[in-house]
Amino acid sequence: MENQTTTSGFILVGLTNVTYLQPFCFSVFLMMYVLTLFGNLLLIIVVRINSRLQTPMYFFLSNLSFIDICFSSTIVPKILINTLSQDTSISFLGCAAQMYFSLALGSTECFILAVMAFDRYAAICKPLHYNVIMNKKLCFSLAAGSWAASFINAFIQIPLTFQLPYCRSHHINHFFCEMPPFFHLSCRDTWINELSMYIATGIIAMSSFFLTVISYIHIISTILKISSSQGRHKTFSTCASHLTVVSLFYGTIMSMYLRPHSVYIPETDKTISILYTTVTPMLNPIIYSIRNEEIKEKLLK
Repeated sequence: MENQTTTSGFILVGLTNVTYLQPFCFSVFLMMYVLTLFGNLLLIIVVRINSRLQTPMYFFLSNLSFIDICFSSTIVPKILINTLSQDTSISFLGCAAQMYFSLALGSTECFILAVMAFDRYAAICKPLHYNVIMNKKLCFSLAAGSWAASFINAFIQIPLTFQLPYCRSHHINHFFCEMPPFFHLSCRDTWINELSMYIATGIIAMSSFFLTVISYIHIISTILKISSSQGRHKTFSTCASHLTVVSLFYGTIMSMYLRPHSVYIPETDKTISILYTTVTPMLNPIIYSIRNEEIKEKLLK
């Protein structure tokens, strides 16, 4: 049972094997990808060209948009090619690169969402000290730390994954290279890999999620103390968009990476992965634009 992965690569089963559905899937994913690129690029440009939007909140929002562009571009173009192509193979290095960048960018998004929650906490709960707390140095450090920690984690996880011998099959019942489906292809016990994945996911996703929850407990507590109902509504509306994104992203990520190895349903996994790899990056700029009066005003101008 030799490991022939380095020479033969892998075969991605893809979204569907039904021939007449493939053009439909291609059209849907192409439209989603175009909307993702257009929406996130527009949001970055609007923030960059308006001096009034040079604040910590929009700095982190620009980071999120850039992550979504890169995250989607790591996965969706390969989906589009494979959907209409007879050859759905991916090379060993191509698969490793796709897994590395998708894992690193997904982890970065977890951190950035948590940092955005902390920023909202500082703005709502500590308004008089906001500019002191969220100074430029701290904002840059939080963003740089999020990117660095995520790429270091991916640098550890991916070599561990590709050291496994894939002798059962090289056919991946998935539409891109992701760690959980790979563990079912190996003829070696993968408990070390799974433990490493659970620890990393626990540290990154769970800590980010709990930081977000704690921030919003304080935020909601502060909002409830506002005497004016109009003031409460206006304050909460600035957080509602972030809560929507957080719920969708964290929920799908944790259900994929913190699930027991024995619970493996390929079609369910594909659906979950579609949500955080293609749907969330497309929805993020739409959600933030609709819920944010400043962004809508600048877009209209």
